Amino acid sequence: MTTTAKSTQTVKCVVWDLDNTVWDGVLLEDGDVTLRPAVVEVIRTLDERGILHSIASRNDHEAAMAKLEEFGIAEYFLYPQINWGNKSESVKAVAEAINIGIDTLAFVDDQPFERDEVHFAHAEVLCIDAADAEAIPGLPEMQPRFVTADSRERRHLYRADARRKQAEDTHRGTDEEFLASLDMRFTIAAAQERDLQRAEELTVRTHQLNATGYTYSYEELDAFRRSPDHDLLVAGLEDRYGTYGRIGLALVERGTGVWTVKLLLMSCRVMSRGVGTVLLAHLIRAAHEAGVALRAEFVPTDRNRTMYVTYKFSGFREVAGDGGVTVLEHDGARLPEFPPYMDVTVEL
Repeated sequence: MTTTAKSTQTVKCVVWDLDNTVWDGVLLEDGDVTLRPAVVEVIRTLDERGILHSIASRNDHEAAMAKLEEFGIAEYFLYPQINWGNKSESVKAVAEAINIGIDTLAFVDDQPFERDEVHFAHAEVLCIDAADAEAIPGLPEMQPRFVTADSRERRHLYRADARRKQAEDTHRGTDEEFLASLDMRFTIAAAQERDLQRAEELTVRTHQLNATGYTYSYEELDAFRRSPDHDLLVAGLEDRYGTYGRIGLALVERGTGVWTVKLLLMSCRVMSRGVGTVLLAHLIRAAHEAGVALRAEFVPTDRNRTMYVTYKFSGFREVAGDGGVTVLEHDGARLPEFPPYMDVTVEL
């Protein structure tokens, strides 16, 4: 197989060329192109694993989308970039629209020039020759350890996000008024065995809103779930457009007089929904009610600065640091309230 990349992690989205890749022929020259059944099977297989799809094609947008609709596969592609610009810019636009790291993308094209252009601009992208498309599901980057209920629904979750974004763009009023119109319902619960596959997936997939960057295996998380000295909490979110699935995770080590947040993360998909501090607010309030101090570990990465800022704005200050791990402690001066535009339920 011909590939070009420095990829070492699971691919989250495959970006496809169209002409002589998804179909045989050049749409604007041949008019009548032929869909490649093997490619469609690859797309469906990866979709079932929770791997998303998009498009980067030099083409007429309306004509290409009409052909995809005719073939019955348009629904598989999120934020398709069909224009006359550089493929590297289209690939970047896909990553930004989905809000994932560009190093979690793969790009499939029949033209060596196009693959080289993308690789030159984004060396982290896994570039694949369209001639090797049938072998894509067998690549290690295309095989997540678990396929969860959330991952099977991932495409539909992102399509719901797109509808929310469209509603937001046309909303007249304040941001808070828009958030209130969503009728959001945020739940916090102790992790059950059925949550562990998704919990592991969250630690592996979440980079921007992960306070430590730690990843935990199913077995490690199960041990924490059973431990009398730890709380493993999962957060979920729903609104009038449907469910977001399990979108948050917290691991708290309960010591005598001090609780320490060992892991706090939130799915990047909910960054714009004003829910980033809800789980942390619960932990602050729970520690206060228990009469203990609340500390949190923070390990800086190249993406998670937002989490440090979240801690600081929530009343945490640095009290120690060793080996790249910063320990922060809540000052206890104020207890945060949950956002007024959502209903928060704690099920413990």
